[in-house]
Amino acid sequence: MLLSGASFLSRFLGMIFVIPFFAIVGTTGNALFAYAYTPYSIFISLSTVGIPLAVSKFVSKYNALGDYKAGMRMFRAGGLLMLATGFIAFLVLFLSADWIGAQQIKGDNGAISPEDIAFVIRMVSFALIIIPGMSIVRGFFQGHQSMGPTALSQIVEQIVRIGAILIGSYVIVHYFNGSITLAVGFAAFAALIGALASCVILLWYWKKRKSFIYKQIDAQQTSHDFHTIELFKELLQYAGPFVLVGLAVPLYQFVDQFTFQPAMVASGRATLWETEFAVINNLGHKIIIIPMTVATGLSMAMLPSLTDAFTQNDSVSYKKLLNQALQVIMVLVIPASAGIAMLSDEIFGSLFTLENIEVTGPLMAWYAPVALLFGLITVTSGMLQGINQQNYAVISLISGLLVKILVNSQLIHLFGGKGAILSTALAAGIAVFLNLFRLRTSVQFSFKQTIKRTILTLIFTGMMCIVIAVLKFVFGFFLPYQTERWATLIMLLIGISSGGLFYLFLAYKSTLLDHIFNGKVPGLSKLQTKKWM
Repeated sequence: MLLSGASFLSRFLGMIFVIPFFAIVGTTGNALFAYAYTPYSIFISLSTVGIPLAVSKFVSKYNALGDYKAGMRMFRAGGLLMLATGFIAFLVLFLSADWIGAQQIKGDNGAISPEDIAFVIRMVSFALIIIPGMSIVRGFFQGHQSMGPTALSQIVEQIVRIGAILIGSYVIVHYFNGSITLAVGFAAFAALIGALASCVILLWYWKKRKSFIYKQIDAQQTSHDFHTIELFKELLQYAGPFVLVGLAVPLYQFVDQFTFQPAMVASGRATLWETEFAVINNLGHKIIIIPMTVATGLSMAMLPSLTDAFTQNDSVSYKKLLNQALQVIMVLVIPASAGIAMLSDEIFGSLFTLENIEVTGPLMAWYAPVALLFGLITVTSGMLQGINQQNYAVISLISGLLVKILVNSQLIHLFGGKGAILSTALAAGIAVFLNLFRLRTSVQFSFKQTIKRTILTLIFTGMMCIVIAVLKFVFGFFLPYQTERWATLIMLLIGISSGGLFYLFLAYKSTLLDHIFNGKVPGLSKLQTKKWM
């Protein structure tokens, strides 16, 4: 929950900062930012090759066996590896920036040129020198069941990065009359500034915790005699699948970046592609993945405990963890995604602009349910890795990606921006189905309880949507929320608060949350509830 909270706050800040950033650089600047940031995200995953999360699993496994020294050896060796791969990734991304930009934009008449993309990619590439080494420290702490360092460093990194983005871009545009490209380039460079701030936090934690860690090593009675090559062999067995798990969403976006603009232009939608691309790959994407961050944090926090239970062959415990993880995703992400879809016009209009709302609002409404699939990819892949089925997670993710590649251009030709969303949903759905099928067959996992509680969640979500629809209809008689931005914001706040509270009331009263969270929801025991479960 600590990791989930930190991840949620980090994502929330990442969404909030887009509002003033949009006011500074507009739709074109946000589209340009997305064009550069997605390759950077992919190179982050490739440079770390899944090592940080694999270190978390490795350390957790050998700590459970009483061998703390093995985890320390892996931490040191992995740290050196990350410094090397980070620098190599920086060089490759920096030097290939021109080629990447040229492949993503066809034609010379748009507001974004291949040269603009190449410049911003080079600016963001410097962060690759720092982030892989920093992330392995987070993985080491997580393997010791210590989530605080990761949580606090994530938040500090995001706050410093956002501060640098907003101050730097504002000064460049309004005080030095600089170009939008230059402002977006500095915004991309802020990733390095945020990473350096995170390193300071992790260094403080290391100095605070290292005496306890070395005390465990000195007191251990079990030891495994590894050669360094054997350490890396086992680590890479864990690490490989983590690469694609971390790459899943950025790879779907990367496919869009190479196919979206050419397909939109070829289908006669050249005037809309920048707006729709900004919604799908940046503005709207940042909003719809906020519910998904619960899944991401849960997956990261669950993995060491799941690995412990599976290593000790405690089937009751690890099946309980699997069930709880899936149910938490359903009970939180389903209503959140439905709420975003119901209030998509109000969200986009109040946070960004009412201009082209007839295009941007419906597009985000179509995109919102995909957050559930993104969350399920993350969690189910983490589950497979926790029970040593990581190779199957690779197969499912590759299968989904191939589907995305094969159908993306055709669906964009047919449906415009909605086609890119449909192809992503289809690809993610296939990956999730394959992961769930493997869970069922490998550990004889039953979905009966999860299905039952998901049905109840869907019923409550449907009732919540009816409440929101009625409120929008009633307030539409005297609140001009479709044309005035101040009224749009009021309608959004009314819809979120009323719909969210109504759903939580139903979930509390039915004891749904009580069952899923094992009675640990604050204040739940004081409520007089009826046992519907």
